[in-house]
Amino acid sequence: MDLKSLTISQIQELLFSKQISAVDIVKFYLQRIKKIDPQIKAFITITEKEALKQAEIIDSKIKKGESVGKLAGAVMAVKDIFLTKDIQTTASSQVLKDYLPQYSSTIYQKLIDEDAIIIGKTNTDPFAFGGSTENSGFFTTKNPWNLSKVPGGSSGGSAAAVAADLCQFALGTDTGGSIRLPASLCNISGLKPTYGLNSRYGITAMASSFDCPGVFAKNVADLALLTKITAGVDPKDATTIDNPVPDYSEILNNVDLKGLKIGLPKEYFIDPINTEVKEKVMAAAKLFQSKGAILVDISLPNTNLGIAVYYILVPSEISANMARYDGIRFGRNTDNNPDITSYYMNTRGQYMEAEVKRRILIGTYALSSGYYDAYYTKASKVRTLIKNEFTNALKEVDVILAPVSPTVAWDIGAKANDPLQMYLVDAFTVCINVAGVPSVALPCGFNQENLPIGFQLIGNFFEESKILSIANQYQQFTDYHLQTPKI
Repeated sequence: MDLKSLTISQIQELLFSKQISAVDIVKFYLQRIKKIDPQIKAFITITEKEALKQAEIIDSKIKKGESVGKLAGAVMAVKDIFLTKDIQTTASSQVLKDYLPQYSSTIYQKLIDEDAIIIGKTNTDPFAFGGSTENSGFFTTKNPWNLSKVPGGSSGGSAAAVAADLCQFALGTDTGGSIRLPASLCNISGLKPTYGLNSRYGITAMASSFDCPGVFAKNVADLALLTKITAGVDPKDATTIDNPVPDYSEILNNVDLKGLKIGLPKEYFIDPINTEVKEKVMAAAKLFQSKGAILVDISLPNTNLGIAVYYILVPSEISANMARYDGIRFGRNTDNNPDITSYYMNTRGQYMEAEVKRRILIGTYALSSGYYDAYYTKASKVRTLIKNEFTNALKEVDVILAPVSPTVAWDIGAKANDPLQMYLVDAFTVCINVAGVPSVALPCGFNQENLPIGFQLIGNFFEESKILSIANQYQQFTDYHLQTPKI
């Protein structure tokens, strides 16, 4: 039986009607990974043993008439910065090669507790530092729609795995667009939740006040199901919010499009946006208009400062968070060092990737004496301005619609040697992280080369139910999310 492209509910229908077993599901995906992943390179670690064991437990429960979790039979891939007990977690860096965690991240454990099945750990830019998955300390993941193109990043391995039907859903993180960008470039759906909705506990930290773990799936309905499970307060993460978690699946169509005010920020529809991207995103806006929504031109004037703010504040937090990877507390180390300075220099010099070093240096400089006020303090003040702009705009409109990426997927290597050009890819995503509001990315078409284009719906704090409802209705009107790459 060909199981690829099935959603979580579709696979469970087959499982509970006993047309197929959980072991059969796992074997299907393992065979597909072995056949296709050598081309895509989405996975660093394949968890065949663990997946089959989990599947056998699920089958046993079903056979005995015992209750199973909400995700029984659903196969997931996990970005390799989520700690998974006794399963290698590398953060795609040579620093953590062969590292076996002694505990699991909260979100991963929540999904496992609902009988989700881990099929493997996916490639990423090291410690999630990057936007293309080219910075990985192991290899570059390729876009399933065109193997010469990047899948986006940093969660490129997770997005590629879902797009290539190597799993049903995947975990990712979004610090400046790292869920939405690869979702857009790979023609799948991805949610960056409100900061504090999902626990960061057990995830290697990039920038602690920006990091947002979330999920990729084949459609918005699956995002809603998964977010109901992942969301909620965690005693191990003081930044999580103790709010009631809605049943997002039950309210997926609750938002009435008639009279809905959709804001179109003018700053997101000018250079550097590609013409084809602009046309497809505007077509999505027009579709909502045809269903009764009202399009409202709005302005977010500090958008052009988002990249500067992000690449001061985030590297500053990176500089602090990466201090633990010194070869003593965490990470590999070198031998025969004559003194402690040589120890640090040799260990970090040998095992840290270039982008990791670059961001540590930028952050350390911004935090150094004489530059803290000039850079970090000013950037923090502008962060508040950007946050207030979103808050004020979302008083005037119900939701904001914007492109995710200025372009479609670019050639592997095209920006690899120009960090500034790579950073500019985040022009339409970083401000959402600066503000901390939620955003869902979903497909809205293809360019002339059949490369995917996506757009994002941005809501107010903890309005995931609203943006998921609007996004789900869009997917009921269109079939872009049903298109799959020919691999």
